[in-house]
Amino acid sequence: MTVSLRLILSCAMLAGVLGPAQTAHAAQAPRVTPAIPAAQASAAHAVRAPQGAVAQVVRAPAPPCSAPYRIDRTLPNGARWQLCWEMRTIEGLTLTKVVYTPKGNRPVSVLRSTALAQIHVPYDSGSPRYHDIGALGHTAIPLLAADCPGGERREQSVCVTTRARGHAYLKSGYDEPSTSAQGHDLVVFAAFQVGWYTYLAEWAFSDDGAITPRVGATGSLAGFTTTPGHGWPIGVGSATFEESHSHNVFWRLDFDIQGKSGDVVEQYDFSGSRTAKRKLKRTTLTREAKALNRRTRWWRVVDRGVRNTDGHPVSWELNNSDSSQYRGPAGEAFTRADVYVTDYRSCERLATTNPAPRCAGSVDRYVNGERLTDPVLWVNVGYHHVPRDEDADPMPTHWQGFRITPRDVTAKNPR
Repeated sequence: MTVSLRLILSCAMLAGVLGPAQTAHAAQAPRVTPAIPAAQASAAHAVRAPQGAVAQVVRAPAPPCSAPYRIDRTLPNGARWQLCWEMRTIEGLTLTKVVYTPKGNRPVSVLRSTALAQIHVPYDSGSPRYHDIGALGHTAIPLLAADCPGGERREQSVCVTTRARGHAYLKSGYDEPSTSAQGHDLVVFAAFQVGWYTYLAEWAFSDDGAITPRVGATGSLAGFTTTPGHGWPIGVGSATFEESHSHNVFWRLDFDIQGKSGDVVEQYDFSGSRTAKRKLKRTTLTREAKALNRRTRWWRVVDRGVRNTDGHPVSWELNNSDSSQYRGPAGEAFTRADVYVTDYRSCERLATTNPAPRCAGSVDRYVNGERLTDPVLWVNVGYHHVPRDEDADPMPTHWQGFRITPRDVTAKNPR
């Protein structure tokens, strides 16, 4: 068996596409690390203001998990992030019970859980077409000290570190001295070897309350050669064309703003292109839905029963403007939207090749008109990789992701 074929089979096995035996094994969903006790609920969920009231300042509770699965980090500006991590067999690195405490403010629970939900890799010639998540936890790479600069390695496979993110702000006044500050992120990441690719799954939690999930792809090119119409010349001359392909990454985000009750998803659009005036349009999603990226379109998860000290409802805004928006053939209907909103079901775990037999197989089929009572968001970010000479081993990391921004969590800059 050639090395290339061996890699192809490895990638297919991890994707869970080799038949019922693999799917049945994956459906058991064993964990590489102990699961977080389901009976333990975050005390932050009890902090809820009545409709129209202003929430009170309280202490942040400890995340409901034991060391080394607990992360509790106060950043240089005083902001605090608390969460739990686990390495799931199917999804790989999974973060749960995420709580943010701005400096001088009350804690706010943000996410019940977040994890990768699929990395779909179709090649431009039409074949192969991989689904690279199916047993991701088994492929976690032991990290070296150099892989986690300034941080700590948890059970060798997860890095927890703090990283500078540039200017948090810089303000210059005519009659006042200039003020500025540098911002920082709490960064949690793991690396996974899938075939010839190494994937870096990373979440950055900023001191201003923003969250940036992203995936970096590095390792090696596949070595698939093709015709000029489907690839790019690699190496000496123009005899070998490395095949172009897409990386369509899906994330699953189960928001819980001070608990699952009261969370609502809203879509925002701005009409008035090529006119002097623009008008805001808000659409509340009351049932499961699929949504496409549009210019100036964004979404938020809001809980109107949780207010900042100005009396405004707390929310987190999602913007997915950097996607290449891959759209596949009829058999890949899951690529036909950029954001999916579904009601929570524990068996809806992956965006494609979902292993649970009692649920549909892909995220587009999860959307069936159910009323939203506990919304889960699925974000699809595409990247079209056209190879270049610089991708020769080792391939530089290319990143893709999106940003989640706090909206009215605090009444002013929590600097």
